[in-house]
Amino acid sequence: MRNTLKKYKLFIGTMLLLSVIIMTAFYSILKPAKVLPIYQPAQVNFELVDSTIQHQKKYHTIANFKLVNQNGDSITQDFYKDKIYVADFFFTTCQTICPIMTDHMYEIQKQTISDPEVLLLSHTVTPEIDSVEQLKRYAKKKLVNASKWNLVTGDKKQIYDLARTSYLAVKTNGDGGPYDMIHTENFVLIDKKKQIRGFYDGTDPKAIETLLDDIKVLKATDNH
Repeated sequence: MRNTLKKYKLFIGTMLLLSVIIMTAFYSILKPAKVLPIYQPAQVNFELVDSTIQHQKKYHTIANFKLVNQNGDSITQDFYKDKIYVADFFFTTCQTICPIMTDHMYEIQKQTISDPEVLLLSHTVTPEIDSVEQLKRYAKKKLVNASKWNLVTGDKKQIYDLARTSYLAVKTNGDGGPYDMIHTENFVLIDKKKQIRGFYDGTDPKAIETLLDDIKVLKATDNH
């Protein structure tokens, strides 16, 4: 009798284990793969969007630009063609959130250093102070890899327009004037089609982890 009960217990246990394995396999197969949203101006907090595009519901992409990096090289959208990239806005003399953001951008650089599909782009919001020479010194101090990460300066009005009407990253309507200043902690994830795929708090380590995970998701979906 005891032997019969042992056999049944073994059979039941085996069947329960198989059921768990089968259910787990079905869940993995049926679970939809994560897909990142494509952000349009109408979907973003209106405070971050210029009034001219607040109601736009499709076709939003990052505008073409022409800026200069820490090595004095001209940087345009061609540098980022068919690339995934992370963009932010900073200035080298900032003593508050920028050092944290730069450290986190460096972490992204480190995690993606061997991946040529992923690049970084940091725009100074004080181009009158952040000359090429100043950016070069800052890049050296922060261990910026120029093949991966551009720190760019240039026309202030162009940079502010990019922040407000392309990256949807700032709450103030900066006009690029001599006393104007914008400040944002946002990191913005851009896909190979120049579309916004995510916003992240550049001062939050957990948000950076999410960003790195989302880059993997974007790579997987972009390659299919």
